[in-house]
Amino acid sequence: MHLEDQINIIKNNTLDLITEEDLLNKLQKKKKLKVKLGVDPSRPDLHLGHAVVLRKLRQFQEFGHIVYLIIGDFTARIGDPSGRTKTRPMLSEKEVKENAETYVEQAFKILEPQKTIIKFNSEWLSKLTFADIINLTSRYTVARMLERDDFSKRLRENEPITIAEFLYPIAQAYDSIFIEADVEIGGTDQLFNLLVGRKLQEEFGQEPQVVMTMPLIEGTDGHLKMSKSYDNYIAFNDTPENVFGKVMSIPDHLIIKYMCYLTDIPMEKIKEYEEKMKNMEINPRDVKMILAEEIVSLLYNKEEAKKAKETFISIFQKRDMSIDLPEIEVTEGESILDIVSKTKVYDSNSEIKRAIKQGAIKIDEEKIEDFKNVPNFKEGAILKVGKKNFFRIKKAK
Repeated sequence: MHLEDQINIIKNNTLDLITEEDLLNKLQKKKKLKVKLGVDPSRPDLHLGHAVVLRKLRQFQEFGHIVYLIIGDFTARIGDPSGRTKTRPMLSEKEVKENAETYVEQAFKILEPQKTIIKFNSEWLSKLTFADIINLTSRYTVARMLERDDFSKRLRENEPITIAEFLYPIAQAYDSIFIEADVEIGGTDQLFNLLVGRKLQEEFGQEPQVVMTMPLIEGTDGHLKMSKSYDNYIAFNDTPENVFGKVMSIPDHLIIKYMCYLTDIPMEKIKEYEEKMKNMEINPRDVKMILAEEIVSLLYNKEEAKKAKETFISIFQKRDMSIDLPEIEVTEGESILDIVSKTKVYDSNSEIKRAIKQGAIKIDEEKIEDFKNVPNFKEGAILKVGKKNFFRIKKAK
């Protein structure tokens, strides 16, 4: 493929490309670029917000380039200040290690393993001496650091900013220096961090990396960015049925955005769907069905997507509860709190208690109102957790 054509495909859907000229120069000089993405395991799950960036990385792989997936097991302990109005609590080494365990496996749902190099940044950051850190930090000014919107806003509002937070973009930049990255990709909230990497590479005599940012997508609530903190995320590790159901729950105004950034549906077809929905020639629910099937295929495969669609139709349109559902094995005497925690829908007991209080937990359509409740149920009873999650209860023998 001609280089300009390759660049046009790569820059499609990107928001920032700094610079296109640099990218062209690199492609002319090298057959294989080092394309970097850093992810901090501050939570155990990747979600569809990460998929936007991972899909762009996959495009680079399809053109023969090498992706460096940097697991920020060291930087996660500092905490990325991007988009934060307050200092993040620092994570322990144990918490970070536990969160990182499944990151690689999840990322390979989209990336090609044979074209991906996995690195943990503790490999080099933990070996830096105090003299090394002084050398690094001497190359970037406080004035430049305070140009960052997050920091300048907190300074105006007398919110504390720790020195450790200043070190975060420096540490992320050192990742780029260490692997000699040609390109770094991130969400729009990462632009400042990525530009620090570009500047410090120059300071160390390297050719500065090309910076590319991708948009942040809103979560299932339709307003806030997708995040586990806002409980509006669709996780890579959700079951196919849960992924399908959650996609079906998104507001209609997100359908086209999700199609653009999370599927390979041709743009002409997406525009056709958009026009037909606008003119009320097609029900948005039907377009959402197509979207949900595509996203389950992305995370699993076409067969699982088809099964998830059939399950959804059976439950929500035909109200057929005889179909196969994920099973939850329950021991006699277990409380509803214990039972719901086995579904992994919620991350904590406090979230489960909140859901019970809101009437979001039902067994055979009977609402559970007390988290201490020890339900009396028949074998094969249907447990409904939230709006879209169904499980069949199996009594332990």
